Amino acid sequence: MPTPSPASVARSEVAEIERALTRVTYLAGRARQHERLMALADLSLDRAAAAILRHVAESEPLRPGVLAVRLTVEASHVTRQLRQLESSGLVRRVPDPDDRRAQRVQITEAGLAAVDRMREASQRGIDVALADWSKEDLRQLATLFNRMVADFVAHAEADVDGSSSG
Repeated sequence: MPTPSPASVARSEVAEIERALTRVTYLAGRARQHERLMALADLSLDRAAAAILRHVAESEPLRPGVLAVRLTVEASHVTRQLRQLESSGLVRRVPDPDDRRAQRVQITEAGLAAVDRMREASQRGIDVALADWSKEDLRQLATLFNRMVADFVAHAEADVDGSSSG
């Protein structure tokens, strides 16, 4: 029986990774999971608003249009969600130092506290699911997962910049 080529083995592994990511994405994105997370975090945000809030928390103040591009959604979608977050006191608009006619979105202290509660609630769920994993397995997973995300981000940014050939 012929030995499989390294390329076919890699394709098999990539397919397995893709299936696992699809399952994790499905599980994490279920409405019931989001509702549970919001209840634990004592928040009442829909999934889109929660995702935008987390993104704003992890970035410098940015224009709503830039936020829409980064999240690959329509600007009107971001504007609607930002209104909800602003009326809840979780974000505020600040002047754009590069263009006095424009504004940027900045997270507030209340917004940071809300993101912290979401992270804590999410981490509790992960703690429970991975409770039987060794510290070394968790460390290895974190290292490889961060490496994968960094490579995905670099690839996505290359595609946006037009510097990718594939």
